[in-house]
Amino acid sequence: MNHQIDSLAYTNRLRKLPPTHKLLFAIALLILSLVSQAIVQLLIAIWLAVWTVIYAGIPAKLYLRLLSLPMLFLLTSLPALIVAGIGGDRIHQIQWDVWQNWGMSFGNLYIYASRAGIYQASLLFPRTLASTSCMYFILLTVPFTEILQVLRQWRCPVLIVELLLLMYRFIFSLLAIADELWIAQNSRSGYRTWKLGMRSLSILIGQLLQRTLENYRQVSLSLASRGFQGELRVWNSYLYKPSRRYTLEAAIGCTVLTLLSAVFQR
Repeated sequence: MNHQIDSLAYTNRLRKLPPTHKLLFAIALLILSLVSQAIVQLLIAIWLAVWTVIYAGIPAKLYLRLLSLPMLFLLTSLPALIVAGIGGDRIHQIQWDVWQNWGMSFGNLYIYASRAGIYQASLLFPRTLASTSCMYFILLTVPFTEILQVLRQWRCPVLIVELLLLMYRFIFSLLAIADELWIAQNSRSGYRTWKLGMRSLSILIGQLLQRTLENYRQVSLSLASRGFQGELRVWNSYLYKPSRRYTLEAAIGCTVLTLLSAVFQR
């Protein structure tokens, strides 16, 4: 999936737009999603879905799969917010917080659904959805090398840019190495039983660490042989074409969402 995401960033329909415009658009919506109300956050998520799926041409099935991953983690964390517990002798202190009188006693412990927790969960879900949509818009429409170019233009510290580039490179190297090792083990029935699978997994992790360190050493030697002076330069010759239609739509949409956020906050 990661290679597919990277290829879509280079082949989507918004590829010709300047990366600075797309990054500023996503950052503005991200800031707005952090300070606005739930209804505005849901509108941001829907609007970005239109930009990503319809305007950029990203497959809807892939986009929904990507959104389902963080939403799944969010849903697994909601019980920690909603469910609360208190000593049985202090139930009278939290009667106002018990939702629909839902609660059960386990010995001296009283477990109940918290109104405050449900309210926090209702705020967290749309905010997470909107913020994740902003990040996926960047991920699916802006190649990573162009993001680094924009960070350099914005005077981001060179050390941070270099670390991001190396991390990005090694993520794909790790995935490729892990995929090769897993295919080799699976072809030899290395995961036939649970016990054998755990043994194969431990071997895979050990081999992955060893080959990653070797890969890192080779990269270091190759950089030194090419006269590396502490800064990686990435040349980009792609010609961008700003779109008046998209710029106008983004400006009007952000303005309307900002006004709606101000109205709902009153």
